[in-house]
Amino acid sequence: MLLFWLLLLGVFTFVVVRRSVSTITRTPIWLLWFVMMLPAFILAGWVVVHGTDEPAPAGLLLTLFIVCPMLYWILIQWGRNPTPKTAPSESGATPEPLVPQPTKPQLRPIDKEEEAALQGCFPWSVYYLQNIEYRPQAMICRGQLRASPTVAYETVKENIGRHFGDRFLVVFQEGLQGKPVFALVPNPQAQTESPINSQRLTRPGLALGLLLVTLFTTTAAGAYMAGVTDDQLQEAPGLILQGVPYALSLMVILGCHEMGHYLMARRYRMKATLPYFIPVPFFLGTFGAFIQLKSPVPNRRALFDVGIAGPLAGLVVALPLLLWGLGHSEVVPIPESGSSLLSFEALDPTASLMLTLLAKLMLGSAIGIDQAIHLHPVAIAGCLGLVVTALNLMPVGQLDGGHIVHAMYGQRMGQAVGQIARLLVLLLALIHSELLLWAILLFFIPAADDPALNDVSELDDRRDMLGLLALTLLVMIVLPSPGFLTQLLY
Repeated sequence: MLLFWLLLLGVFTFVVVRRSVSTITRTPIWLLWFVMMLPAFILAGWVVVHGTDEPAPAGLLLTLFIVCPMLYWILIQWGRNPTPKTAPSESGATPEPLVPQPTKPQLRPIDKEEEAALQGCFPWSVYYLQNIEYRPQAMICRGQLRASPTVAYETVKENIGRHFGDRFLVVFQEGLQGKPVFALVPNPQAQTESPINSQRLTRPGLALGLLLVTLFTTTAAGAYMAGVTDDQLQEAPGLILQGVPYALSLMVILGCHEMGHYLMARRYRMKATLPYFIPVPFFLGTFGAFIQLKSPVPNRRALFDVGIAGPLAGLVVALPLLLWGLGHSEVVPIPESGSSLLSFEALDPTASLMLTLLAKLMLGSAIGIDQAIHLHPVAIAGCLGLVVTALNLMPVGQLDGGHIVHAMYGQRMGQAVGQIARLLVLLLALIHSELLLWAILLFFIPAADDPALNDVSELDDRRDMLGLLALTLLVMIVLPSPGFLTQLLY
C-alpha cells in the first residue's frame, strides 16, 4: 500500500511539475521532480525502518518542507529561460496562461490600419489609452482608468469584438503599480465549435462509464465497511448489496459537488466537461470526481460562483446524510492506539469542531468525552463529504478555495494566502497525521490561480460574506474541538 501511494504521488508530482515550469526553465524536469519528491522518499524510508508507530521528528518534517521548496525555486531560477528585452510588465507576476509561451518574438499581429482601429476601441471617457506594447504573447494596452472597471471592460471588449471579431481575448488585470492594464491575446478558440467538437468536449460515454465503474467499486468498499468478508462474498455474492447505502450516499455527495461546478459554469456560458469519477478497487472505492473548464473565466464574479458552488452543493447533501448516519451509529470506547478523522470504526468526534457539534446534536448524552463512534456506512459517506469539502476549500491555487480567495482579494493576494495556507496545513498535519499526504500535495499545486478575463472588477458584499462563511466552514472542519468546548458539551 505504501508503494502504491508513493507511485501515485510520484506520477501526480511529475505531471504538475512538467505542466507548471517546463516552459520557463531549462532545469531538467526529472531533477525538479526528484527535489519535490525527496520529502516523500525520506518519510517512506522512515516508515519502512521505524514503522508507523514511531512518528517522524517534527524538526525533520519542518526541515524537509522548508529546504526542498527553496531548492526547487533556486533550481527553477538557475535555469530560467531568457525573456524578450521589453519594458517591465505590469500585468502580473505570473506568465500569461491563456496561450503557449513562444520560443521566438513574433511580429506585430496587427498592421498600422488595424492599430488605428484598436486605438479607437478605447474611449477616453472610460479608459484613456496612452501606449501599446507588442509582446510575443500579447499586446499590452496601458492607460488611465476613468470609469468603473466593469464599464471599462465591457465597453472595450464590445468595441474590440466589433472591429476584430473573436480574434483576440481581452484580458483586464491589475498592474504592479495598481493601474489596470488591458492585454489582447490570440484566441485559441476563435473557430466556431461544431457539434462534433462539442460531443468530444463533454464525452458523455466516458462520464457514464466511469460513473458505473465507480458505483461498483464504492459498493464493494461499502460492503467491506459493513463487515462482509471475502469468504462471505464468495459464498454469497449478493452480500455486496450491503455496500449500496455507502456507495449511493458517497456518489450523490461527490456528484452534487461536481454538478454544482458544472451547472454554474454553464450558467456563465463557459465550456466544461461532464463530471468524471475516479474509481479505485480498494480503500474508499474512489478518489473523488472532477470537471475541466475548457474556456476562460469571464470575471471574478464568475470565478467565485463556480468555485463556491461545488462545496456548497456537496455540503447541502452531506450534512443531512451525516446527521442521519450519526443517529444510526454506535458509541464505542476510544481505542488505546488513538483515533483520527478517517478511523471509521472508532471515530473520535473531537478531532473536528464541526463533527463535535453534529455528534452531540444527534447522540446527546449517549456519548461521553472518552468515547468514540462506530460510524454507520451512510455516516462514513457524510464524514468523507466533510473531508472532501475541506480539502477543496483549501485557499491554494486552482482548488475551489483558491478560486474563492482570488475572486475576493485579487490574484496577488490570493497567491500570498495560498503560500500561508500551505504552511498552516503542514503544521496542522502534526496534529492530524492523516493530513500529511495532503500537506505534501499542496506544495506541488501552483499557488497562483489563473486570472479571469476581467480580473479587476471586485465582488459585491453578499459574495464577500459568502466567501468568509466558506472559509469559516473550512476552519470548523479541519480544526479539532477546543478543550473548553469539549468540556462544556460532554
